[in-house]
Amino acid sequence: MFTFVAATLFSAAFLFAIGTIIWMLVHYHDKMVAALQFKPMPQEPQVYHIHIRRPRVLRTQRRAARPLPADALAA
Repeated sequence: MFTFVAATLFSAAFLFAIGTIIWMLVHYHDKMVAALQFKPMPQEPQVYHIHIRRPRVLRTQRRAARPLPADALAA
């Protein structure tokens, strides 16, 4: 009797697994085919063009360094 119950449960589980696989193949066939045929776009490495603009101050526009007041050094 135990053998008959075990064989029945095993057969039911096996048929359930086969049914699940067949159900997935039927319902997801289009997505699986699309995934297998997918060709990703080639990605080129990103190139950053950085331009640093620092306008130079002309010598005539520079201010001369003023000396510190005497009382600033006394503090």
